[in-house]
Amino acid sequence: MKRHSMIPSPRSIESVAIPAIAFLLAMALFGGFCVFWGAPFWGVFSSIYRAGFGSWYSWQNSLLRAAPLMLCGLCTALPARAGIITVGNEGAFVMGGLAAAAAGLATQSAPAWVSLSSMAVAGIVAGGLWIALAAGLQHYRGVNAVISSLLMNYIAIAFMLQLVEGPMRDPGSLNFPATYPISPSHQLGRLFNSRVHMGLVFGVVASLLVWFLLERTVWGMKVKVVGGNSRTASLVGLPLGAIILTASFIGGGCAGLAGMVEVAAVHGRASHAIAAGYGYAGILVAFLSRQSPLRIVIVSLILGAVIASGGSLQRDLDLPDASIAVFEGIVFLLILASETLYGRFEFFWDTRDAF
Repeated sequence: MKRHSMIPSPRSIESVAIPAIAFLLAMALFGGFCVFWGAPFWGVFSSIYRAGFGSWYSWQNSLLRAAPLMLCGLCTALPARAGIITVGNEGAFVMGGLAAAAAGLATQSAPAWVSLSSMAVAGIVAGGLWIALAAGLQHYRGVNAVISSLLMNYIAIAFMLQLVEGPMRDPGSLNFPATYPISPSHQLGRLFNSRVHMGLVFGVVASLLVWFLLERTVWGMKVKVVGGNSRTASLVGLPLGAIILTASFIGGGCAGLAGMVEVAAVHGRASHAIAAGYGYAGILVAFLSRQSPLRIVIVSLILGAVIASGGSLQRDLDLPDASIAVFEGIVFLLILASETLYGRFEFFWDTRDAF
């Protein structure tokens, strides 16, 4: 083994440094935006820190939001490693939640573990098929997956509202249309007597499993070859369609599982409230982490804390609750712009193997 094999390569450092710099620049711009609205620059970030990490209650708020972000981040990250960029996370999230609610209601008389297992499988299959459809349209018919998956988000939300306000509606939900509630005994439990639910475990475990698949299996190597150069992959005989669809199904299944968690641990039923924007935030998580499953865990925690601070900014500094959405937008724009910087700096050129 070469002695430098344990030293991070310049490319690895670059993949962390550029998003980090882009994020810091986004913080500076957001701080300037808040100053324009009369809030103190450092007071803004102090309020965000207190709301996200200032106490155990704040940590719980951050972890609650980090759980779906991890799973939704994987929804974009895994297909991207196979060369398919999808932004249908919100649609897969909603379809997963809707399918999980239907499965939960259909298995109310079954043991809790059977009901929860059915909900998880239904959510994973619904979300996986939703993203695989967009990926298949690009691979087999040339339909751009970014456009098709984005439009499919609206279809999923409209489909969910149609069912929730129609055939699946609980007559008792008068001003807030929703499905019949799932029995409390068939809902996901909490961790260590806190408000943090089992969805956090699902998110961390899914990230670790995806990392293992990509970095320690032959299938993961095939995914990276297909994503790196599809022409080369085709020439060596790799089944492009099967690999792309499988990666997209697993990624979409993660978002569908997040929707299941939202129903089984947060709301207890399906309603328009499950379309809370976690899918869209998951796109930002994936790009910030450079599609790395392990980094997704860290980025999700940070972004979860940022999202949790919206109410705090409103109370402490009289800023609109939607200010956090402005911050997310600035971060996303700068992350996209920073994509043009990779490979431009000699400092990050890896020349170790040349000697």
